[in-house]
Amino acid sequence: MPTPRTGADPAPEHAEAPAGRTTLAGGQPYEYRRRPLVEPDWTRFPGWRDVTREQWESAQWQRVNCVKNLKQLRRVLGDLVDETFYADLADDQAALATMSMLVPPQMINTMVPDRVPDTDGLYADPIRRYMIPVASDRRTDWPSHPYATRDSLHEHDMWVAEGLTHRYPTKVLAELLSTCPQYCGHCTRMDLVGNSTPTVDKLKLTLKPVDRYDAHIDYLKAHPSVRDVVVSGGDVANVPWRNLESYLMRLLEIETIRDIRLATKALMGLPQHWLQPEVVEGLERVARTASRRGVNLAIHTHVNHVQSLTPLVARAAQTALEVGVRDVRNQGVLMRGVNATAPALLDLCFGLQGEAGILPYYFYMCDMIPNAEHWRVPVWHAQQLQHDMMGYLPGYATPRIVCDVPFVGKRWVHMLTEYDRERGLSYWTKNYRTSIEAADAEALDRRYAYYDPIDTLPEAGQKWWADQERAGA
Repeated sequence: MPTPRTGADPAPEHAEAPAGRTTLAGGQPYEYRRRPLVEPDWTRFPGWRDVTREQWESAQWQRVNCVKNLKQLRRVLGDLVDETFYADLADDQAALATMSMLVPPQMINTMVPDRVPDTDGLYADPIRRYMIPVASDRRTDWPSHPYATRDSLHEHDMWVAEGLTHRYPTKVLAELLSTCPQYCGHCTRMDLVGNSTPTVDKLKLTLKPVDRYDAHIDYLKAHPSVRDVVVSGGDVANVPWRNLESYLMRLLEIETIRDIRLATKALMGLPQHWLQPEVVEGLERVARTASRRGVNLAIHTHVNHVQSLTPLVARAAQTALEVGVRDVRNQGVLMRGVNATAPALLDLCFGLQGEAGILPYYFYMCDMIPNAEHWRVPVWHAQQLQHDMMGYLPGYATPRIVCDVPFVGKRWVHMLTEYDRERGLSYWTKNYRTSIEAADAEALDRRYAYYDPIDTLPEAGQKWWADQERAGA
């Protein structure tokens, strides 16, 4: 067996039961306390000591001052963290990262939000752990699962036009572009989104945007069974508003389209964008048109930890609702060292639902991409977390934890048909064919495998996988 990793280890999430379930005498496993949202003081960072509130709330300032490399991060953090951290980050960027660095000031400001950061505090911070991963975060025994792939959900294989994935019978994913205002280390679309890294030479979109959008519209007009379009990328916040509004209005002209969902982590990572007058006024035009035509328009954002919720985020969500967007919902990702405990998830959900006006919707298990095993949790852990969350939140605001099984799609974590916990093998079935399985007569009778992270398995299971690896070599 390879040598186990020696870096900062999210040990609590390795336990047999999720951390945070100890009950004090006479108490509950989780005690709710309302926590009003706070915008942390960005001037505690040396690089932003002179930044005014007007600058901070400017989308243009936020974009211009995004941190894209180690040199820029040093300018922000200065000597608040020591050289150990910077060297650790450089090692990760050079040899392990699947995503290039791009972090808006808004997101950095929510790291260690209640004090001046130091090296230890930054290492432990849950936002930092997935937005600015370092080499010592990652495992050295099993950095990637043997079945990990750069397009783990086969979205590119299911393109019916450039950037248009037809995976479900009535739903499509429209990837309008391949950039975001911020790049998450665990991105499931790491094969397409963002700049190439030393580890990953990214896929490129080749059509001009206008031609790509025309191809999407033509396909949807020709396939009336599709009623639901997730408009994503990348992130729709990086599409010039005029172009995005035109695309959405064209969708609204197709009578068979009844649901449109805008996917944007920027509602949290760059709320300043969604508060710009041009965007707010344009969103209102789209929302009014959708309402007149009986189409459900929603925004789906991506918040993984309660620290990310600030008054600016709440204002952006509330503004979208006020101009007519039907729902603002959250699709988080379940990750070790970030949020994979019941208290962390409940704190986040109460913050979303009670303080920010965002509906907790899904938590996805982190997908099997390369160098992501330190984030992933086993299915049994996700099942336990779903159990431990029940009964605290309103039913409509209790999120589902789902496993996105390759070739199957989203499945609630209790929907597996068979589970070998020793080897971390779960098996799932499905009730529809994807766009590449039209001629596969056995697609609906087959069982599809999903794999737990190997380091979470008992010794016998880890040995079995090590033997498989040696035999394969």
